[in-house]
Amino acid sequence: MPAILAAQLGKRYGHTDALKGVDLRVEAGEFFGLFGPNGAGKTTMLRILTGQLRPTSGGAHVLDVNVVEEPLRVKSLVGIVPEVESPPSYLTAFEYLYFVGRVRHLDALETRIARWFDFFALDENRTSLCKDLSKGTRQKLMLAAAFLHDPAVVFLDEPFINLDPIYQRKLKDFLLGYVAHGGTVLMASHLLDIAEKLCHRVAVIRNGSIIATGTVNEIRGRETDLESAFLRLVGA
Repeated sequence: MPAILAAQLGKRYGHTDALKGVDLRVEAGEFFGLFGPNGAGKTTMLRILTGQLRPTSGGAHVLDVNVVEEPLRVKSLVGIVPEVESPPSYLTAFEYLYFVGRVRHLDALETRIARWFDFFALDENRTSLCKDLSKGTRQKLMLAAAFLHDPAVVFLDEPFINLDPIYQRKLKDFLLGYVAHGGTVLMASHLLDIAEKLCHRVAVIRNGSIIATGTVNEIRGRETDLESAFLRLVGA
């Protein structure tokens, strides 16, 4: 059974189709990239697959759980990094991760938090209110929250945004190790150079439809890089 499976997934807002009959299959242990212009349907796709949004048509399973029938179950199993970093403003950095851990009923919670505080060098922000943190620090907190419970599948929407080059590299290395040990990643991003180094397979989405799926080499074709192939595919 694949880690993520979507069949004829559609989402309509009024007279606008954000997704049009999308089929997607991501195997366990795969690093899969989803790419497209702004408004192509990437975030809508991730929100449906994580039980945050109901599709208008079609269906999907994540870890063999029906995302429409059991959205809370899906949320309990996966890690999610949303497009906009948004930890609660009036919790401290430590309180936010502690809150996430309590909601998830995690054991050894302080040890788990300490691991991520160390990984992202957040100790000096331990008692800082989230509203006072930089965008990069809030992004680190959202990443820590997503991985706090050691999920088998993570959904990442622009995970590298706001991170400086040092932590972009550190996150890349961590994600490669996570996948090497059996984790599954579905990442939506505009950073094609990073995707080229990380992804096993990618899909290109335009106007709510997936127009190409394959390995990086298959998508790149005769182009010199993934960016050139992407621009060709979306007609830019």
